Amino acid sequence: MVRIEGGTFTMGSEDFYPEEAPRRQVRVDSFWIDEVPVTNREFARFVEATGHVTFAEIAPDPKDYPDMLPGMDKPGSLVFRKTSGPVDMGNPGNWWHFEFGADWRHPLGPGADIEELGLWDHPVVQVAYGDAQAYAKWAGKELPTEAEFEYAARGGLDDAAYAWGDELAPDGAMMANYWQGLFPFANTMADGWERTSPVRSFPPNGYGLYDMIANTWEWTCDWWSQNPGAGSLAKKSKGSCCTIANPRGGKLKESFDPAQPKIKIGRKVLKGGSHLCAANYCQRYRPAARHPEAIDSSTTHIGFRCVVRGG
Repeated sequence: MVRIEGGTFTMGSEDFYPEEAPRRQVRVDSFWIDEVPVTNREFARFVEATGHVTFAEIAPDPKDYPDMLPGMDKPGSLVFRKTSGPVDMGNPGNWWHFEFGADWRHPLGPGADIEELGLWDHPVVQVAYGDAQAYAKWAGKELPTEAEFEYAARGGLDDAAYAWGDELAPDGAMMANYWQGLFPFANTMADGWERTSPVRSFPPNGYGLYDMIANTWEWTCDWWSQNPGAGSLAKKSKGSCCTIANPRGGKLKESFDPAQPKIKIGRKVLKGGSHLCAANYCQRYRPAARHPEAIDSSTTHIGFRCVVRGG
């Protein structure tokens, strides 16, 4: 792990997506954070030691999903499949497919496991929020807050667009694993990878942390709030009129997806972007970027890392 000294930074952005605003001054206390995302190798040790069964390995209960189609009550998870050409970008179902038998051991489906695919040193994926939380507890750690993650991801470059400065690819250099080309059908693979990459494949940030940007989204412990500044502005540092101290996201009931009123499943904040973020679709390969994800979701592009606070 790497120790991050507490400090004040500019959180958020007003240059990309509305849910990242407002830009605000935030202070976080010192903490330790994993140098890299939890890998398949590390997650396997956890499963061997505890017998943990991940969310994707358990058949969904129809009582929890009143609109579930017949025959879908089998274990599985979401797998990204590149399309053959341009598609309706407003319908993620064009590239996300629920695959029976997909789980952390078989991230692309039952056809091949992490051993056959050579993924031991890649970030573990196909893990729901509860799986990440269980691993963190076993390891004597916790999941980061959104503010802790963003502070660490910036690597000391306060208010820069990217974790390495204000240019996405300085002098043509690929600084992270994201999608080059037209998503979701044409990836030039200028960074060398079509899907996830092994940890430490790209330069560390200013704090010596790897893969804080792209490769995989990462779970945080904060409930989603569409306007993160509104709830946290009331938590200002004692004696300060403009600095928020250690903000902690929104509330469970306010995090539900309004597009699915029958399903009361909370959504947590994801940070960092993934290998599927592209200039034409999802420019979220940035520290300020954030995304809501239901805690019962597992996919081929979501992983996590842990923190230890204080010390």
